[in-house]
Amino acid sequence: MNSHAFTFCGTQCHALPSGALWLPDDGLLCVSDLHLGKSDRIARRSGVMLPPYDVQETLDKLATDIAATDPRQVICLGDSFDDLAAADNLGDDMRLRLTSLQAGRKWVWIEGNHDPGPVDLGGSHLAQVQIGTLTFRHIATDANAEISGHYHPKYRLAGRSRPAFILDTNRIIMPAYGAYTGGLDCTHPVIRKHFGPKALAILTGRKAIAAPLP
Repeated sequence: MNSHAFTFCGTQCHALPSGALWLPDDGLLCVSDLHLGKSDRIARRSGVMLPPYDVQETLDKLATDIAATDPRQVICLGDSFDDLAAADNLGDDMRLRLTSLQAGRKWVWIEGNHDPGPVDLGGSHLAQVQIGTLTFRHIATDANAEISGHYHPKYRLAGRSRPAFILDTNRIIMPAYGAYTGGLDCTHPVIRKHFGPKALAILTGRKAIAAPLP
């Protein structure tokens, strides 16, 4: 899978090139910031029409990761929908697609700042979840053994900015998984303040590549 393997707080992890995190011992696949329905939300609020393929493209990528890992559980780490209206406006075909991805496995929707309430889809809807020693939530705190999203970190390498995992011994901040999501440079103070001097970035792309955090 061209992933980057590492141990985090005693748990074996694989950062996948797609931006998903795979915990093989727990059979757990984690993704963050899908922002499904972003084109729908932008059209409603601004009238700007983007190609309406973000949901399909994001779910296609997720289906590929699920097929490769066959997880027992999936955690979507907040901002899975661009807003609650985007969730309500999800087409029947995409709802069916989600249902097929959820079949036979535990599915957890973590609440984000874009989707702060439950949506009418299968799975559990929680503010955060504890798996072993790890806490999964949307926005980073000062807690240890924490996996979060929200900031959409990106890392610039050879003139190209790529979504990236940022991690140290205490926490991981996940890259945005959604097709139409932007990002924030990993050196921005709002991200950098959460990490020590030996923090690492793992860049997504064709292959997950590790690099020191500036």
